[in-house]
Amino acid sequence: MKIKEITDIIEAFAPLSLQESYDNSGLIVGRPNDEVHKALLAVDVTDEVMDEAEREGCDIIITHHPILFHPLKRLNSANMVERCVERAIRQGIALYACHTNLDSTENGMSWRLAAMLGVENLEVLQPSAAAEQCGFGVVGTLIEPIPTEKFLQRLMEVTGAKVVRHSDIATPNVSRVAVCTGSGAFLIGEARNAGAEIYVTADLKYNDFMTPDGALTVADIGHFESEYCAIEILFDILSKKILTFAVRKSECSRNPISYLTK
Repeated sequence: MKIKEITDIIEAFAPLSLQESYDNSGLIVGRPNDEVHKALLAVDVTDEVMDEAEREGCDIIITHHPILFHPLKRLNSANMVERCVERAIRQGIALYACHTNLDSTENGMSWRLAAMLGVENLEVLQPSAAAEQCGFGVVGTLIEPIPTEKFLQRLMEVTGAKVVRHSDIATPNVSRVAVCTGSGAFLIGEARNAGAEIYVTADLKYNDFMTPDGALTVADIGHFESEYCAIEILFDILSKKILTFAVRKSECSRNPISYLTK
């Protein structure tokens, strides 16, 4: 299939017009009319993911995070980004990213994670001006209230997070839950105003855990853990629309952060 046939399907679900100005979603390496036969889905392009693509005969890698955010001044394998881009060009492997457009499209990243956690009746926390029903973060309700500590345990079980960093527990039980995958500190106020009792996100800084001031519990499950669902979303989009095209979920897509616990 031509790359354009594949990316058209992805972009029908998550239009590039939804990406933020700083983003670099879309086709990064390769040409739209190049033929490809097998896709590898991952969170990031890394050396290990490149190894897997070559080993499994994948000639396009589709990731959530773009490997390039800034222009490259040279290609001499001095770091992982240069190494992977150079390698992709040499090996004829296309690189495509679906980032903030997948975050903010309807039924995108936050919707998927919320559904995995059992949150229903979802509303957007920060609606997009570009399209209805789109935006960053969602808020909804659980079928029935559960103890907050039990919900924190559910976070670990569902996402595979080894650690959940959280603020003081604001309420003994939770029924209204806000979710934003990736770096979501900017939506703490919206989560609070939406009546959430707990806000699930990632990349919170020290002072972010004080911001709610007892009004809600904030929980940081880790950037990778919050966004691993991108692989499942992309797999669903492609496998349901293109029955004759091979799509593989990466087994080498991993969190670059390691944890030492006592």
